[in-house]
Amino acid sequence: MDAATFLDFVGVTLFAATGALVASRKQLDIIGFMFLATLTGTGGGTVRDLVLGVPVFWVGQPLFILTCAGTAVVTYFTAHLLESRYRWVLWLDAIALSAYGVFGAYKGLVVTGSPTLAVVMGMMTATLGGVLRDIVAGEETVLMRRDLYISAAMAASVVLVLGYWAGLGLITSSALGFATGFALRSGALTRDWALPTYRSTPGRTPEDSLAGRPRRD
Repeated sequence: MDAATFLDFVGVTLFAATGALVASRKQLDIIGFMFLATLTGTGGGTVRDLVLGVPVFWVGQPLFILTCAGTAVVTYFTAHLLESRYRWVLWLDAIALSAYGVFGAYKGLVVTGSPTLAVVMGMMTATLGGVLRDIVAGEETVLMRRDLYISAAMAASVVLVLGYWAGLGLITSSALGFATGFALRSGALTRDWALPTYRSTPGRTPEDSLAGRPRRD
């Protein structure tokens, strides 16, 4: 197994585990575990491949689906042993985000040859699985939180692209990209690292906006 395939399986497995843990928080049955694990594990990569116009990765290699299902089954029988399932979701998600940001960027670079599109593919691969998980489960989506999330995925992707184009090789570039993304996400989880947010006066209500318009008889 080469480094790229290894990263792909790491990302799928860890994201699947976060989906299964969320299913445990919602007290779903084992089929619900499998569904949410598979959706989370394959969601980002599926959208990436559809955008790139290449065969969807799990269609050509069903082992990815079996990996998600197996992860769901293991989680179903062991989730109750974890002291804080939500904390596990956050940290497994951080590892998966970093791994998938790197792999998605590499695949985007191989397919398109464009550094810009590679970074976009990395961000898409790393974040959409978690977004779909939260939407389906009715959780607050990761995109609506202030702490670094998309930024960490973008950083992992950028470092991979820069390292690869600098001739550092896939393994070294992947390691640097993963370390960068995970460091940023870890800082967000432990030290509340976040980018400055937009500050403005509250938006006008529809009634306030219409009040200033001249009436038409």
